[in-house]
Amino acid sequence: MPAGGVFVASMRGIVAYDLNSLAMVASFFPLSYPLMLTFAFSFTLLFGLILKLWLSSRQIRHVAQHRGQVPGAFTNTITLAAHQKAADYTLTKARLGLLELALGGALLLGWTLLGGLSALNQLLLSWLGGGMGQQVALLGAFVLVSGLLDLPLTLYQTFVIEERFGFNKMTLKLWVLDLLKSSLIGALIGLPIAALILWMMGAAGGMWWLWAWAVWMGFNLLLLIIYPTFIAPLFNKFLPLEDEILKARVNALMQRCGFSAKGLFVMDGSKRSAHANAYFTGFGAAKRVVFYDTLLSKLSPDEVDAVLAHELGHFKHKHIIKRIVSMFALSLLGFALLGWLATQAWFYVGLGVQPNMGAPNDALALLLFMLALPVFTFFIAPVVAQFSRKHEFEADAYAVNHTSAQDLASALLKLYEDNASTLTPDPWYVKFYYSHPPASERLARMGM
Repeated sequence: MPAGGVFVASMRGIVAYDLNSLAMVASFFPLSYPLMLTFAFSFTLLFGLILKLWLSSRQIRHVAQHRGQVPGAFTNTITLAAHQKAADYTLTKARLGLLELALGGALLLGWTLLGGLSALNQLLLSWLGGGMGQQVALLGAFVLVSGLLDLPLTLYQTFVIEERFGFNKMTLKLWVLDLLKSSLIGALIGLPIAALILWMMGAAGGMWWLWAWAVWMGFNLLLLIIYPTFIAPLFNKFLPLEDEILKARVNALMQRCGFSAKGLFVMDGSKRSAHANAYFTGFGAAKRVVFYDTLLSKLSPDEVDAVLAHELGHFKHKHIIKRIVSMFALSLLGFALLGWLATQAWFYVGLGVQPNMGAPNDALALLLFMLALPVFTFFIAPVVAQFSRKHEFEADAYAVNHTSAQDLASALLKLYEDNASTLTPDPWYVKFYYSHPPASERLARMGM
């Protein structure tokens, strides 16, 4: 196929090609545009892969070099055996990450420049013809194929690595049931939303992206309300916190901090993993506090208070609201960019896709955008991670002011040890990937 085609604006707001006008392509955009996009995508993907490989190799070397000795600041609290377990766990996951990185890059090239997405689209066109059914089928087929390709590594991560280090508590039966339930819920919720956005792309005119953005944001806000009440209980049991002493302490802490929640719950996290955690979920009046049963079995009441105060700090500093607003703003920019790219023929051709002729290309535009965007945005990861780590420091400071620095430090070290989090990550790896500061930095900020 020639490098471009003639864009024909239609009332559906989609890209279509007029076979009788291909010779006029040069009057609409230079032939170099698709080649420029192909080069930019290929170069950025390659550079990103090299950078990720460099960061991972630094992490592996740094953790391995410090495996033999507990850092001085932790010699009285972390045993050498626990330190070495964390190092081995980190190294094992990092090496698997190298494989994931290589396979991910190959699959991305396969979907785009090597024609995989285009071939899948043409196959479904031949079966279903053009129209909404074919577009929804394309999205569903892409998600299905991608999920199947991810299964081997997911199984290895759960039943080999997590099992080897004593974290996995899932049976294969439970894993399959979780997969089936999550797939069914994803289809029941995701496909109608996808169909609605595809319909808007074709029926809402040139500003479809603004309406689609509003629907997408509304859907995400709705999920914050319905997830803790209707979706999460499909996977875990959430029982009211029965420890009256702990409940009284938690309620007293929340009153001191001016915070209210719909309830205090204990989740059977030990059903799937030995990792421990606590979190707030929900939005507005639907907020609830959730403790993993594994967390309550490992921390003292004072330490639970400190962990909860840290989470309250996120709310007090409006971190959740800030993240939602940031998500709104970035999503708006993303939808606006998609609204423009979806009308550019070189966007499809330059990423290895033959656009549909006389049929909607909206699903193709969505998938190509989702595939290409992470390639170009990975380089802002340090900025995003830095803001996240800043928020964690602020939440730590809030917890120290309302509980005890000693209790928070003790709780954090227990959680780091329980989750086998390395105490000696590579500084550059931290800058790109760590949403939470390393333990040494957090304790230093607390004056410990």
